[in-house]
Amino acid sequence: MSSGESVASSAQEDEDAAPASPAELSSGELARQARLWAQKWRSYERNSLPWNRARIHALFMRSEAFVRWPVHGNVLEAMREGRLRVGAGTLLEPNVWITAPGDARVRIGAGTFLNQGVMIAAERLVEIGDHCMLANGCFVSDSSHRYDDPEKPVPWQGFETKGPTRIGENCWLGANVVVTSGVQIGERCVIGANSVVTRDVEPFSVAAGAPARVLRRIECGGES
Repeated sequence: MSSGESVASSAQEDEDAAPASPAELSSGELARQARLWAQKWRSYERNSLPWNRARIHALFMRSEAFVRWPVHGNVLEAMREGRLRVGAGTLLEPNVWITAPGDARVRIGAGTFLNQGVMIAAERLVEIGDHCMLANGCFVSDSSHRYDDPEKPVPWQGFETKGPTRIGENCWLGANVVVTSGVQIGERCVIGANSVVTRDVEPFSVAAGAPARVLRRIECGGES
């Protein structure tokens, strides 16, 4: 095959693989695509609707907490159903993402601060105690994606959990810390930036690393 024939063949394959233009689609197919798009928009962008935004602010006001926009995830539904509880004085900075599908629950204590881009993903239960600080980009979850079924695409395999994930009171997590399924972090712990916490951390500990390990104890009275 000549180079000219090769280019022509490749162009024909690209043309065959290209999606049909709207003019080429039947009215029924266009309606199906429009319904699918609308379903996805309602799911992913529902918090941007003015009335939903007002409802979320009203729920935070009743909790004596505050959320800065945008906030992502099924926050409105979870708060209405009592599955997301936020303590008084807690602040969510922009682009916090909280997802708690089905019967999953998220508990955030009083006076806690979630900085920009923090994500909390619950399959069953994630708890964050009072007066905690989570820096930019932290990820806290009680589950992980499955990937062991060779017959099914990874995004379709669902989740598995090792149990609830809990962060005790007065903890400080540096930027981009990941807390994995089933982990318990005791009270007054400090977790260094970019750490991945895969096992329990005892109270009054400074831990860091991937996986995180305890570096030292925090002594009462400010001495260490």
